Amino acid sequence: MQGNLTRTFASLASFASFAKAAAIVATGLLVSGHSMGQLGAMMNPGLVGRDQTEAIRINDAIFQATGFGNTTMVATPAGNVIVDTSLIVNAARHKRLLQAEDDGPVKYIILTHAHGDHIGGVNAWREEDTEIIAQDEHYEFVNYQNRLKGLFSQRNAAQFPSLNVVQLSELEIAEGVDNFGAEIVPTIMFEEEYNFELGGVEFNVLHTPGETYDHLSVWVPKYRAAFVGDNFYTSFPNMYTLRGTKPRWALDYVDSINRILALEPEILIPSHGDAIIGEQQIQRELTRYRDAILYVHDKTVLGMNQGKDVHTLMAEISLPSDLDIGEGYGRISWSVRGIYESYMGWFDGNPTSMFSTPVDEAYPQLVELAGGAEAVAMLAEAQIESGDFELALHSADIALSAEPQSVRALQARLAAFNALLAASDNSNEIGWLSFGVRESQAALDAALVP
Repeated sequence: MQGNLTRTFASLASFASFAKAAAIVATGLLVSGHSMGQLGAMMNPGLVGRDQTEAIRINDAIFQATGFGNTTMVATPAGNVIVDTSLIVNAARHKRLLQAEDDGPVKYIILTHAHGDHIGGVNAWREEDTEIIAQDEHYEFVNYQNRLKGLFSQRNAAQFPSLNVVQLSELEIAEGVDNFGAEIVPTIMFEEEYNFELGGVEFNVLHTPGETYDHLSVWVPKYRAAFVGDNFYTSFPNMYTLRGTKPRWALDYVDSINRILALEPEILIPSHGDAIIGEQQIQRELTRYRDAILYVHDKTVLGMNQGKDVHTLMAEISLPSDLDIGEGYGRISWSVRGIYESYMGWFDGNPTSMFSTPVDEAYPQLVELAGGAEAVAMLAEAQIESGDFELALHSADIALSAEPQSVRALQARLAAFNALLAASDNSNEIGWLSFGVRESQAALDAALVP
C-alpha cells in the first residue's frame, strides 16, 4: 500500500498538515519536509487527489478514483456499479476518470455509510433508472445528522475552515428542531443482506456496523473482492470523532471484521487508502486491525471494572508493538474515553458531578485567592517551560475564566497550543489544535487593541 496510501493520508491530514505548518512558521520554528507548494495543496481536503490523471485499475473490472473519500466502480457488460461517491467537490473529477475506463450506464450506487465524503457525489452519478442502496439505519443516521446540523456545521467549520462550511443563521436555528426532515435518497434499503446480479456478476451487500450504525460492505464473489468502506484504514480507527458522534461500538467493529475475514477475500478495497491484494496479506492486516480494537476495548473494560477513572485509562492504555497500527487518524486515548462513556454515560461516580453548576464556576474565586489572572498565567508559563503543555492550557483557561482579556494568559494559551501543534502527527488533533491557535490569536489581537 504505497502510492495511493500517500495520496490518501494526504486526504486524512490535508488541511491539518497545512494548518500545522502555518502555525509552526508563525511561532518561528522551522518547517521541514514540505515545499510551500505542497503545503498549499494540503490546505483543502477537497483538493486531495486533484493531480490524478487516470483511474487506478485494481483489476480488469474494478477502477478507483482517489480523494478525501474514494469512488470505486465495478464495470459489467450490463452497466456499472459505483461504491461510494466521495465529497461533492470531487464528484465531477471522479466521474470523468472512471468513465474514461467504462462509460456504461450507472445501474447501482452503493453507499457504505452516510458520511459526506461517501454520499456527496450521488447526484453527479445518479441516472434516471439508477438504484441507490443503503442499509436500514441510513434513515436514522441522516436524520441524526440533519437534526444536529447547526452544531455539526460549527464543529466542521472549526476543524476544516478551508472547506467553507456554511453555518446556520440565527434565524434558521430559531425555526426549531426538525427531527425527521432529512432527504432520504436511497431507493433500496435492507436490514442484514441484499443480493443482486448485474451482467453476470453477483453482488452481496452486507450490514457491517462499525464506523456508523448504517455501515455496509460489498462482497463480489467473482473477483473475491470486499469493499469495506471505513471499517478499515491504515490507522487506529476513529472510534470517537472529535466533531461528535453517537457511540461507535468496538465489538461491532470486531464482528464486522470477522464477517469479512470469513469470506477470505483476495482483494480488500477500503474507501480511504489503497486496495490490498493477496489473501494472506489481507488476513494478516485485517486480523491485526481487529485485534488492536479488541485489545483497547478489553483493557478499557478491565480498567473500568477495577474502578479506574477515564482519565487514568486514557493515560495508561497503549497498544503493544505487535498491534501498533499507528494513530495518524484515530487516537487510542479518545477511543478509550469513547468506550468508557458509551458504556457508562456522563456520570463519573463523583456526587459533585450531579449538579448543573460546572466546575469552572469555582475558578474565578480561586484565581483571586492565587493572586489574580497574572499570577496564574505565570504558572502556565512555567508549565510551558517545563514541557507540561496540556497542564499549561488548563492553567491559562483558569486564568481567563477570571479575566477573559488577560494578555499574559492568552499568550500562554497560544504558546501551549502551538507547542502541542508542532509535536502532533494526528490529523484530527491537528485540526482542533489549529482551531485553538486561531481562536487564541483572535482573542489576543482583540485584547491588545487600545
